[in-house]
Amino acid sequence: MQTFTAFTKLPSQDQAEALGEAMEELDPAPTGIGVFEIEDGSGTWEVGGYFTEQPDSVELALLASAYGAGDFVISEVPDTDWVDKVRRELTPVEAGRFFVYGSHDADKVPETSVPLLIEAAMAFGTGHHGTTLGCLKALDRLDAGGLRAKNVADIGCGTAVLAMAAAKIWEADVLASDIDEVAIEVAGANLRANGMDGEVACYVAPGFEHDNIRAAAPFDLVFANILKQPLIDLAPSMAANMTEAGHAILSGLLTRQAEDVVAAYAEAGFTEASREVIGDWVTLVLRKG
Repeated sequence: MQTFTAFTKLPSQDQAEALGEAMEELDPAPTGIGVFEIEDGSGTWEVGGYFTEQPDSVELALLASAYGAGDFVISEVPDTDWVDKVRRELTPVEAGRFFVYGSHDADKVPETSVPLLIEAAMAFGTGHHGTTLGCLKALDRLDAGGLRAKNVADIGCGTAVLAMAAAKIWEADVLASDIDEVAIEVAGANLRANGMDGEVACYVAPGFEHDNIRAAAPFDLVFANILKQPLIDLAPSMAANMTEAGHAILSGLLTRQAEDVVAAYAEAGFTEASREVIGDWVTLVLRKG
């Protein structure tokens, strides 16, 4: 199937989000729109659209001008079976006792590991990225240190690999939330694939903003593998929904962003317990109180 992309950059989040919404009205309409912060410290945002028909360059130019964006770069994407390509290239990931793998590597699962099946098609966190890997390593270290959490939340769960990892090793109540309905669908599919249907309650919600999540609080362990600013914004809510001496495992951060997040959480009553640096990425383990 023929596919086209159109990408541009903007100087602020508000402009980027407004442009992303405006792109929904294009004809031909994009099949998907992404709005992302470029993590180079510049504060620049990127907006991209995916199309099954060649987009109208004049319409895109008018939108770019209206929202203060740079010129859209339009490209035709080669017809590639991306799932098959990723499946061939992604190898299993080991993070302490955790072993994250695709079904094509089922014969490689060590007997002593805690296996987590995540298919290559589930592109919300396969364990290969330094942030997810760091969170799994942090969880393994906390468990090895004697932590036995009873009430766990995975905020911005993606594939729910972190929620599943906690549910695999502890007799705990575990829930997961994400603002993306597709992510929650993926989380449910992953739970079923791992024989864990019903072991993690999944909700479409921003942060803790769901009646069932608030009712389940306070939590003694919370994962939040998202981005710097959402993590900072989440700090007061995190404190309000956690037990004293509870732990938060935070990631989605470049190493240079860590101190700002640590400072925001210190103001909310957390202290840093440890950090894991993997390449350019850092995972923070914070303790409330």
